[in-house]
Amino acid sequence: MEFHIETRDPRSEARVGVLRTAHGAVETPAFVAVATRATVKALSVDDLRDIGVQILIGNTYHLILRPGAELVAELGGLHRFSGWDGPWMTDSGGFQVFSLGAGMEHGVGKIAPIFPEDAPPRPKGESLVRVEEGGAWVRSLLDGSWIRFTPEGVIRWERLLGADIILPLDECTSPFHDRDYTARAMERTHRWAERALAAFEKTRGLGPNPDQALYGIVQGGAYEDLRRRSARVIGGMGFPGFAIGGSLGRSKEDMYRVLEWTIPELPPERPRHLLGIGTVEDIVEAVARGIDTFDCAAPTRMARNGTLLSADEEGFRLHIKAARFRRDERPIEGDCDCPTCRRYTRAFLHHLFRCGELSYFRLATLHNLRFMVRLMSRIRSAIRAGRTLTPDALLPG
Repeated sequence: MEFHIETRDPRSEARVGVLRTAHGAVETPAFVAVATRATVKALSVDDLRDIGVQILIGNTYHLILRPGAELVAELGGLHRFSGWDGPWMTDSGGFQVFSLGAGMEHGVGKIAPIFPEDAPPRPKGESLVRVEEGGAWVRSLLDGSWIRFTPEGVIRWERLLGADIILPLDECTSPFHDRDYTARAMERTHRWAERALAAFEKTRGLGPNPDQALYGIVQGGAYEDLRRRSARVIGGMGFPGFAIGGSLGRSKEDMYRVLEWTIPELPPERPRHLLGIGTVEDIVEAVARGIDTFDCAAPTRMARNGTLLSADEEGFRLHIKAARFRRDERPIEGDCDCPTCRRYTRAFLHHLFRCGELSYFRLATLHNLRFMVRLMSRIRSAIRAGRTLTPDALLPG
């Protein structure tokens, strides 16, 4: 993997670059489409290519449950197995260790907003995870059996899956974890990172893709000294790229501060990925602070649940179920070139959604992902032209 920075914004930390992998190049800043089980829900790989998606991310936890890493390797790895021959990432399953563990206990997780100040708390539940120094035991969502996650085991699974960029096992923390626990989890993540690097070297030649890159993950919660320390430690281990994960605080403002603490401590010429963040406002703010790539399930999940992204609507969100769209003959977004906006009206999409028609899910997902692709393209153009990065300036409407 190679990363080349082409343009820097003199007024911020924003930059335009190219991330080159064995399966193609990615122009950055870029949005990574979430393909949890080796597919983006409701779309084909031809759909993804047609709307300009550059790179996908799969979920190691779900892929080892079904169909299994060994079977994916036998069938040629994620690239051949899925039909997507462009760049792939895989996470480690570390977020599932969090969401099925502390996330359940604290009532925060993937379905609810990750920032507690954004929404009422979720109901709390019993943890399905046991975290130890050696790794984590996680219950299977299929049959309830316990699965052992270790830094070495996760690397082996990801070698077999064959993504171009892989992430090591880490321990995410909750916004409700105190400083002492957050510090212990961070130090454990550092020790796991060392083990993952050793396992990565030992497993060279395993799996279908000999040209994988292993990113390091920075933890430390919303504590400045911990974030800076984690970035320095992980940044000094020799990883070719980095991901910023774990709790980003209790509000968006906390997240922005976390990025401002973290990024200056990382090697400046290497790529930076922000895990699990994908709203328009957050992407713009994070790019200005130096983030290169993002992954988030929100755009596709929102599409399936009836929320369409549109610069023509306040907050960039259009709730298609609303009765006001029953006779609305406009496209979702006036200047959008996606297949959905070129042919279909809000009224028709409102009808499909209210009737539960399966075609709705494809049409809505096509639009929301194309919206994200166009957003990232406009961000790159703005940086190259020296224009200010703000949501309103980037998205006319």
